[in-house]
Amino acid sequence: MAGLIAAEFDWNLPAGFPRPAVPPDNPMNAAKVELGRRLFYDQRMSVNGTESCGTCHRQALAFTDGRARAQGATGQLHPRSSMSLVNVAYVPFLTWANPATTSLEKQALVPMLSEEPIELGLNGRQQEFLAAVRNDPVYRTLFPHAFPEQPDGYTLENLVKAIAAFERTIVSMRSPYDRYRWGGDSSAISDAARRGELLFFSSERAGCFQCHAGWNFSAGVQFEGSVTAEGRPGALSGFFNTGVSAYQAPDRGLYEQTGRTGDVGRFRVPSLRNIAITAPYMHDGTLATLEEVLDHYSAGGKFHHPNKSPILRPFPLADGEKRDLLEFLKSLTDEELLRDPRWSDPWPGLDAK
Repeated sequence: MAGLIAAEFDWNLPAGFPRPAVPPDNPMNAAKVELGRRLFYDQRMSVNGTESCGTCHRQALAFTDGRARAQGATGQLHPRSSMSLVNVAYVPFLTWANPATTSLEKQALVPMLSEEPIELGLNGRQQEFLAAVRNDPVYRTLFPHAFPEQPDGYTLENLVKAIAAFERTIVSMRSPYDRYRWGGDSSAISDAARRGELLFFSSERAGCFQCHAGWNFSAGVQFEGSVTAEGRPGALSGFFNTGVSAYQAPDRGLYEQTGRTGDVGRFRVPSLRNIAITAPYMHDGTLATLEEVLDHYSAGGKFHHPNKSPILRPFPLADGEKRDLLEFLKSLTDEELLRDPRWSDPWPGLDAK
């Protein structure tokens, strides 16, 4: 612990990949990241000691939870599935459909304090949890080093800063496709995956890259030195209606925030990294397998909603082409991410305390 506390923070990124953007008021240090990891997995944060941030964001599932709809500590269901936290530091907009949520620090307060539905249920218990943190010997060691400029750093603001710092470190860039495309290892992916890559990036065929673009396979990235989400012209272009459902209230995507009819059904494009292990799919978890996802898009979208993106068009796939696309998508899985100790649960048996 002492060596970790004294260390400067090392992103440990592959050569050529940009560093995540970090807010000036929440600089990175090793103690803060470790503090955030502890808090991320601390079940004492929930109203009944049964859940933590890590409950809905499980490392083994690329920081998703395997559910169609997230479930809070009291059993209430969220209207949407839990988004992956992998590479979340590079995402301009957080959550499925709230363009105002651009800060990991502010977003962390939502599951803590929300009451409809209850997620962790910390609202009204903030001081109780802060007292538990203050009395924990691990936290008493970490807090002064995480926030050395503050004589008494045990605040809710610092809790969310530490959690956000930890979440920024969850970076996935070690998949077979990364080794093949950026690392020069021609044997890292199969011939089928190479054929699938061509389909994925083909304008005439699948055209998946039109929404899932760039090295993060998402609708845009931000990083150290890039333009922020708030300052990017036309930033809301990263939200699409893909004909997944009829989009009934209260789950109508961007419309719930903007009130604009044209925003009904528009949801944020998630990254496809690690997609093979983050089922079920789409914002509402209605597609159980990647095969169903490919069928959905090859048909041009299941529902003919008036706001459905014009990018979507039918593109019939032969069985072999479908298998090739699946192999390509599977090549985006970073197996090391799923067991990397930097992001693992450090509290064995905490729920029994």
